[in-house]
Amino acid sequence: MLDFSRLRILVLGDVMLDRFLYGTVERISPEAPVPVVRLGRTLAMAGGAGNVARNISALGGQAVLVGLVGQDAAAAELRGLLAADSRIADALVASPARPTICKMRVIAGTQQVVRLDDETSAPAAAAEQAGLIAALEAALPGCQGLVLSDYAKGVLAPPVVAAAIAAARRAGIPVLADPKTDDFSQYRGADCLTPNARELARAARLPVGTEAEVAAAARAVMGPAGLPALLCTRAEKGMTLVLADGGVHSVPAEAREVFDVSGAGDTVIAALALAHAAGETLAEAMRIANAAAGIVVGKLGTATVTADELAHALRAAGGSAPGEEALLDRDAALRLVRDWQAHGLRVGFANGCFDILHAGHVALLRAARRRCDRLVVALNTDAGVARLKGPARPVNPLADRAAVISALAAVDAVVAFGEDTPIELIRLLLPDVLVKGADYTIDRVVGADIVQAAGGEVALIDLVPGRSTTALVTRLAKPVTVS
Repeated sequence: MLDFSRLRILVLGDVMLDRFLYGTVERISPEAPVPVVRLGRTLAMAGGAGNVARNISALGGQAVLVGLVGQDAAAAELRGLLAADSRIADALVASPARPTICKMRVIAGTQQVVRLDDETSAPAAAAEQAGLIAALEAALPGCQGLVLSDYAKGVLAPPVVAAAIAAARRAGIPVLADPKTDDFSQYRGADCLTPNARELARAARLPVGTEAEVAAAARAVMGPAGLPALLCTRAEKGMTLVLADGGVHSVPAEAREVFDVSGAGDTVIAALALAHAAGETLAEAMRIANAAAGIVVGKLGTATVTADELAHALRAAGGSAPGEEALLDRDAALRLVRDWQAHGLRVGFANGCFDILHAGHVALLRAARRRCDRLVVALNTDAGVARLKGPARPVNPLADRAAVISALAAVDAVVAFGEDTPIELIRLLLPDVLVKGADYTIDRVVGADIVQAAGGEVALIDLVPGRSTTALVTRLAKPVTVS
């Protein structure tokens, strides 16, 4: 289990208030060729550098947020949101000369229809810069890392960046920066920059289509800027870390499906900063950040990643004994399911022995996953399988069954239950979709009444004829005749 709870990261940068208006579109306006959005729920959260702080908090760390806000209602709303999170300390500087940056997104279904920005991007005035530097220097003691989150809205003026890096160097803590300027030399003294491919190409004026081109472009800007490392995020191509000592490390993207890339860079630098502050090398921290990015782009809106989600993704990617990395305990599964549901994702639930995986199992789970956004599979323990199938079963122990099931693209989480039925697990998790084979009727599906009472549905999936583990075991037990 990743534990970042004792780490405190200072985040300095452009702070925003993100508002999301969710609704549905059923018609086009008669007044103009635009969709009419019937509003449903609304959501507000800290964005920009505030989203970096939110990600640090979600991962279990502590964040101190330094940035500029106005003296307006939006600032009060933003401060209220921050105050609700005990792991984020508000060190914002109020300015009478600028408004709090607000971004409002209207979303129909999973599609963003329009975004409205209320902002200023003028460089911070001298008095504002002085206030930012004073706030940073007051908040930095006790921090284990500094993140510079640049959204090109004026906070990270060169004097502020220089003072922040100098203060971090005196404190002996690492500095990571997400740049927006084409002049990376402004971040001289930082330990690592995290531009995306487009930003790197623009700064280096070189192509970045391949890993070799990324490395060449990175070295072209690292030398003049005196940077020891640069991590380039490359969307579906993953990430590439280039070190001044000549090392190049790459990891492939891990997202199974992309719902929204909003704020993915914030997740990357938050996870990178925490992992590096925890003592991981930048190469290992990149692997952790890449796993976090793969999770967050599967969520709608400016989302965050929890420590449970990240630990599960890292276990599933390897590094533990077979099967150990796949199984979640009930508390971790509950936190994972609730987080998915809080981000508007439909969670499905299927259960079974899944002893010897065959085509029928795969077809069932694929069909189940098409009915939801995330699928949890609950496996009978070995003792449970023996009670159901006899003392000769299971053929494969629980750890092996979990390792095989978790490797399927359709499956997002695996849990186990020792009872004869998964009724308690269903009652705990309350999935949105309960899945069973069509050889059942809804009145015979364990937990159907619980899920339906909570507003969920029961999906009965057609089975592949002639496929069963029992038939396979029987066939394997027959003697083989050699002619």
